[in-house]
Amino acid sequence: MKNLLACGKNEKYVLEKWTLEKVKVSRRSKFPEENHIFFYATMRNLGKKERLLESVRDGHMDTLEILQMDVTDEQSVVSAAQKIKEQKVDVLVCNAGVGLMGPLECHSYQNMKTIFDVNFFGTISTIQAFLPGMKHRKSGKIIISSSVGGLQGVPFNAVYCASKFAVEGLCESLAIVLQHFNVHISLIECGPVNTNFLQNLQRTDPDDRRLQEMDLETRALYQQYLQHCQTIFRDAAQDTEDILQQVFMEAIKAPSPALRYFTTQFFMPLTKLKLESTNGSDYVKAMHTFVFSSNQKRDDKA
Repeated sequence: MKNLLACGKNEKYVLEKWTLEKVKVSRRSKFPEENHIFFYATMRNLGKKERLLESVRDGHMDTLEILQMDVTDEQSVVSAAQKIKEQKVDVLVCNAGVGLMGPLECHSYQNMKTIFDVNFFGTISTIQAFLPGMKHRKSGKIIISSSVGGLQGVPFNAVYCASKFAVEGLCESLAIVLQHFNVHISLIECGPVNTNFLQNLQRTDPDDRRLQEMDLETRALYQQYLQHCQTIFRDAAQDTEDILQQVFMEAIKAPSPALRYFTTQFFMPLTKLKLESTNGSDYVKAMHTFVFSSNQKRDDKA
């Protein structure tokens, strides 16, 4: 019996972005019967677990257990870890993540701190809880839901990208050491995904007082970026289930998983340019053109 634990900051991210879809996918025989996977799904508020239970009502309920866990609360993480049968997790999926969009000057200190508490420190706390067991058994997989925003800067996402850059550095550094223990870390580099992420995204509203007090140029650029986002999500957003079946499952089932898996090739030219442009200038210019000039061209055509 192998144990898989999927965790997120709260019930919405776990249900929408990993747990609910992942359990549904697994019940469609993506795992061979002989592998016997036991799922631990976590959520901050157990009062909302009925949505998850309903999604697997016709599945094997004896292979699913829902635990309370808030990745921003260290004691909550420790308590959840103690409830795992045999104190063993073979595959750990860290899916905690929240976004923050808008001009940097509009963000409060508390909002920025929350992004790092969830995206970075929440990931660290979760890994810390289960890594010792994996190292002791000389076996384990850690799957991190990351973002292309962890590899390259994105305008008006400075704090979010900074938190994901930190996650990338954390995992890449750990991966080097963990080779000795046969423990694999994989980063799932997601692009735009059709989830409720945008609905839950903390972003500066165009009518926000702080934005209205800013210079006209920044306000205009931000409005252009919001239009750019709408276009990108319309043209390039992926379905959650496709990503879970194709990319997450590949990382989970691979004997020796790669450090990074990309869910889309849409941003790959920019990603490669970021790596090839040693001084960074070419990437900055290309991203500026990609976001702002493309909008201008559409406006001119209209």
